[in-house]
Amino acid sequence: MPKITEVLGSAAAIAKGMGVTFREMFNQTITEVYPDAPPNFQERYRGVHVLQRDENGLEKCVACFLCAAACPADCIYIEAAENTELVRISGGERYAKVYNIDYNRCIFCGYCVEACPTDAITHGHGFEIASYNTASLIYRKEQMLAPIPEGAKFPLKASEEHVPSEQNAAH
Repeated sequence: MPKITEVLGSAAAIAKGMGVTFREMFNQTITEVYPDAPPNFQERYRGVHVLQRDENGLEKCVACFLCAAACPADCIYIEAAENTELVRISGGERYAKVYNIDYNRCIFCGYCVEACPTDAITHGHGFEIASYNTASLIYRKEQMLAPIPEGAKFPLKASEEHVPSEQNAAH
C-alpha cells in the first residue's frame, strides 16, 4: 500500500502540471497566416540549400566533394570540371559542372554546410518543395544557385590581351 506522502507528492505534481495548462489557456494564441503572408523563420532555419557566389559573381563551389562525403543520406551528386583561361566559373581550379541534391533522401542535417571549406553551400529559407512527382525533388545546380550580384559579369571571360594567341605561342 502506497504511503500517504507518495500520494500527496503525486497529487501535487498533477496540480502543478494542471496549473501550467490553465495559465497557457488564457495566453493569447500565436497563429501564422501562412498562405496570405510569408512565415517568419529564425536565422538558423534549415531550408532548401543555396549555392553561394562571391562578390564577383563566381561560384564559391570548387568541387572538393567534401559535402557529398559528409552527407549521411548520400543525396548529393557532383561532377567536377576544370576552369579554363577563357571562362572561369569558380575561384578555384575546378568547379561543379553538375551539382544535384535529391530531396527525396535529404534529411536537412546540415553536415554538408559544415563540411564546406568555402561556404559555398548554405541552408536557405525555402520550404515549399512538396511534390507528388519524386523526379521533381532532385534539384539541379541551376535551381540552387544564388543570383548574380549587381555589377558582376558572369561568366567572367579573360580579356584578349591576357590570353596567349596561337601566333605568340608559336614563337
